[in-house]
Amino acid sequence: MWDFEVGHALALMGRTLPFILLRIAVYAGIAVAYVLATGLGAGLGWAIGGVGGPEARSSGAFWGGAIGFAAVAAVLYWLRAYILYVVKAAHIAVLVDLIDGKPLPQGRSQIEQGRQAVTARFAEVNVLFAVDQLVKGVLAALTGLLSGIATVLPLPGMPALVNLLRAFLRIAVGFVDEVILAYAIRSQAVNPWHSAETALILYAQNYKIMLKNAAWLAVVVYLLGLVVFIVMLTPAAAVAFLFPGGWAAIGVLFALLFTWSLKAALLEPFAIACLMQVYFRAIEGQKPDPLWEERLAQLSRKFARLKDRAAAWAPQPAAGSGRAAS
Repeated sequence: MWDFEVGHALALMGRTLPFILLRIAVYAGIAVAYVLATGLGAGLGWAIGGVGGPEARSSGAFWGGAIGFAAVAAVLYWLRAYILYVVKAAHIAVLVDLIDGKPLPQGRSQIEQGRQAVTARFAEVNVLFAVDQLVKGVLAALTGLLSGIATVLPLPGMPALVNLLRAFLRIAVGFVDEVILAYAIRSQAVNPWHSAETALILYAQNYKIMLKNAAWLAVVVYLLGLVVFIVMLTPAAAVAFLFPGGWAAIGVLFALLFTWSLKAALLEPFAIACLMQVYFRAIEGQKPDPLWEERLAQLSRKFARLKDRAAAWAPQPAAGSGRAAS
């Protein structure tokens, strides 16, 4: 079956409780922001549409709610790099320390330690975000290759199966990019681009065991997500009832939103803690295989771009350090 220890992953989450609480606060706050903005927009649209009659009110409420929802989505799109830097990567940093047996402080100082560890590897938010985007691009190329292999098999119904496989692989690999970032933090490499390059090669060398465990976790996480969605339908419907028009579709949308927030706050760190166990155990004692390096460069332009940035990267001098010695 799988190669990770569920109890160990839960213990890691328990020992990083300050980060779990931070994740809950951040993602619950995002869900509340969506609800409030959608409700405010729908209310304004309902009031303005009242000038044109009942039909105009319904239309106004719909477009007002849609604009409010889209406004929050636009703000979050702009903030996504900051959330990755402060919440996700910092949590990964302290999980890495725990896996390596290093002591951790409690309370808010744990969050500060995680932030400092990320800053040491990625001095700026945009560097971490750029590395993460290139890593996701390479992983997407690997997923496309695996699903593409299935298309050449002469079996009936294969196109539908390939589409299902592609969607499943996309979900499974969705947890892996943060494990790649964990390697960059754990290796304490000065060059973040080169550490990501090395981590991707090691991942490719061990793709079978990594995909197997990622697939198991995808099933577990999304089955639990389905249970959460069913539970959230009732409170989401109650919230939707307060909206002008009381649309049932709004209730389903909010249930999906609440499910997403709980998944991001609780289920994703569990999956990452599990995959980190598998990845670090699999790559122990291994060195990057030049053959896999060549394959990745041929498969993904983003991997080639990652290599170029790794070769061109130069460390930024620390503030106040003066002129570097020649």
